[in-house]
This record gives sequence, structure tokens and C-alpha cells, in this order.
Amino acid sequence: MRASPTPVRMHELSGAEALWLLEGGSLGRLVYVLRDQAVIRPARHVFQYGRLVVRTPAPTAAVPATAMYHVDEIQEAPGTGWAVTVAGPAEVITDRDEIAHYQRTMAGWAHGPHDTVLRIHPKTVTGFRLTRAEV
Repeated sequence: MRASPTPVRMHELSGAEALWLLEGGSLGRLVYVLRDQAVIRPARHVFQYGRLVVRTPAPTAAVPATAMYHVDEIQEAPGTGWAVTVAGPAEVITDRDEIAHYQRTMAGWAHGPHDTVLRIHPKTVTGFRLTRAEV
């Protein structure tokens, strides 16, 4: 007989704590809408000077003016951890030296037409911590 799963409670985080968790991570997902369909791409990130720099295998032309980025750390067995999503204006970085810098400092995918580096200016930050519920 299987044991029943432990209930998990979701607690909303402050914006400061959510950004702190985001800053401590390096791998997430870029989320945007293209032709009325959600597109989700794996991505690496660094949070610097209040801006989120993202390296992702997405075509430059597909990056919209506004994008979302999601990062989480959830342990499978107990279902505990955290999740953070930021949304805001996105701009593709076009300066060759800046692109080269981020390609050197952030592990990524093969260079080519689908190796895009962009900057997201967070306007909305939401975060949740998942903890075991008291029974």
C-alpha cells in the first residue's frame, strides 16, 4: 500500500526575496507568445544591475517586446522548493562585445542563428515557496 502524499502549501514571496532566489539560480525558461502559441525555451541567466540577461536558443526575430522568464527549484519527492517568474520589456542585445562577454560567461547552446542574448527589464515579479503543510 502506498503512503499518501504529504500535502504541500504554497506561500507567496516578497519581490525582494523572489529576486534574491532568481539571482542565486542560473537556469530557467524564457516564455513568450508567437503566433498565438506559448513558446518555452531553456535558458541561462544572470541578474545584474536590476536587469535579467538571458541566453537562449531562440531566433532573434522571434523575441517579442515583452517576455516572461521562469526559474524554479522544486524537489520531486516532497514537492517542496520555490518558483519565481519575472515579466517585462525585452530587448535583444546587439553589441558584439557584450554578446561575446555573455557567451563566455554563461554556458549556452551552439553559436548560430538560435543563440540569442537578451535583456529583460523586470516590471512584474512573482514568487512562491512550496513547503510541507502541517497535518
